[in-house]
Amino acid sequence: MPIIALKPGREKSVRNRHPWLFSGAIQHIDRDAADGAIVEVHSAAGQWLARGYLNRRSQIQVRLLTWDADQAIDEAFWRARVQRALAGRAALAADPQTNAYRLIHAESDGLPGLVVDRYGDWLVMQCLTLGIDQLKPLLTRLLVELCQPAGIVERSDVEVRDKEGLRPVAGMLHGAAPAGPVEVLEQGHKFLVDLTGGQKTGFYLDQRANRRRVAAYCQNARVLNAFSYSGGFAVYALTAGAQQVVNLDSSLEALELAERNLALNGFDPDGQAEGLVGDVFQVLRDWRAASQRFDVIVLDPPKFAHSQQQVERAARAYKDINLLAMQLLPPGGVLATFSCSGLVSADLFQKIVFGASVDAHRDAQVIERLSQGPDHPVLLNFPEGEYLKGLVCRVW
Repeated sequence: MPIIALKPGREKSVRNRHPWLFSGAIQHIDRDAADGAIVEVHSAAGQWLARGYLNRRSQIQVRLLTWDADQAIDEAFWRARVQRALAGRAALAADPQTNAYRLIHAESDGLPGLVVDRYGDWLVMQCLTLGIDQLKPLLTRLLVELCQPAGIVERSDVEVRDKEGLRPVAGMLHGAAPAGPVEVLEQGHKFLVDLTGGQKTGFYLDQRANRRRVAAYCQNARVLNAFSYSGGFAVYALTAGAQQVVNLDSSLEALELAERNLALNGFDPDGQAEGLVGDVFQVLRDWRAASQRFDVIVLDPPKFAHSQQQVERAARAYKDINLLAMQLLPPGGVLATFSCSGLVSADLFQKIVFGASVDAHRDAQVIERLSQGPDHPVLLNFPEGEYLKGLVCRVW
């Protein structure tokens, strides 16, 4: 098997079982090592350390899979890893009130580059790395065997594949395409999910627990759901007794789907909710000028930082949007604010929100800290897997 030799003193992360090996740590790659193939990782002194798959075109040149020299990377390995991930979601699988959740969470499930989400009888797969992309037929066959889905939709139409030298791909891997949005259950709430054309894999499954936590503050409240997408937070807020919810998003299609989701759960999209198409930053500025007020504001923006070079600009955007939100809240109002930018740490995000409170001349108390749901686990030796962070603040 081809060998990757590390530079002297660069084996610490491998010994700590971190699944990423960057190009800067590598001294030598055997010429016969094919991109996507399994390679052995050795220290500079020639000691065997780990085994993973290679891609010279990526800055993360090796994704490590095992630190056990006796463990072969064969079909039995992939089957066992998929089965382990499914076992970790056994409680969700048995819950009659929820049938939409993440089945496989990439590195945190020991399957770097592979994301699989369940939506009722359907699975949605993302193959984010070359090594996983080459294993697509095998992984599809294993998922069909172990999960018996009506169909498997591929949604590998994401920018991160560019870093692997891969083009975006979307389509059916198994079964026929769904005729339209698929109806799913989340904690008893009904949602229509566009598996073939929606954002991410169709729905923001990582916010499931947070939607319920935030809803607890919404009774009798006028709620703004900014960056609302298909209205997940709005459905939960109205269920909890909110007086009215305003869904604000830049996508008319998303807001139309949000209206359908509100109606599906028994709410009046015209009387109890309002959908508004617009740029959130500009609309909030306009509302500030008009002295508009909301009792609860949810900020769940898309990822602002896709690379380290974008972190500073992202921090400015997070500060701006949180400052504006605080200025729209009455004393004692609640701000639920999130960042899904993995490059923005929880500590940095709290500092950004603090800076926004200072500039807004408001006192903000953190009353809850939120993260991604348990179906999006964080591997202790892969802290980068903790990408979603949220603060619930009472603003005075």
